[in-house]
Amino acid sequence: MEPVTSMRVTVTVNGESHEREVAARRLLVHFLRDDLDLTGTHVGCDTGNCGACTVLVNGAAVKSCMLLAVQAHGASIETVESLAPANGGLHPLQQAFSDRHALQCGYCTPGMLMSAKHLLDHNPEPTENEIRRAIQGNICRCTGYVNIVEAIAAAAKGEVSA
Repeated sequence: MEPVTSMRVTVTVNGESHEREVAARRLLVHFLRDDLDLTGTHVGCDTGNCGACTVLVNGAAVKSCMLLAVQAHGASIETVESLAPANGGLHPLQQAFSDRHALQCGYCTPGMLMSAKHLLDHNPEPTENEIRRAIQGNICRCTGYVNIVEAIAAAAKGEVSA
């Protein structure tokens, strides 16, 4: 029996169905970025440590560098590109990050936003400790996290500029 080298994968990404032949060892992060051209999901460490590649898979926050694309077959995936409304504005989390100066270089921001979205989807009124716990798998080397935590809290309370 020959080893399986590729598989046909069907996923729904940001509400749109995609079907592709995918190498059996292709990581989900590379599938999203290279095959679907959704480059908002960043490749950071490729070891699951930094969280820059965090996406939502069937509603769960997942580090896409730790999941093979074939493992996502049949899944519904949300990337950072799903946050922006169709009218061209910003999602409340994005606006709160801007309002509260919660980013500097921006490399961690997509993963932070998706971890924050996961939190707020499941806990719309988180405490500071719950926010900190929700983003503990996301590393930011620039900010010190204070403004990120404040931005997530502001988004939860609807305290964002128009």
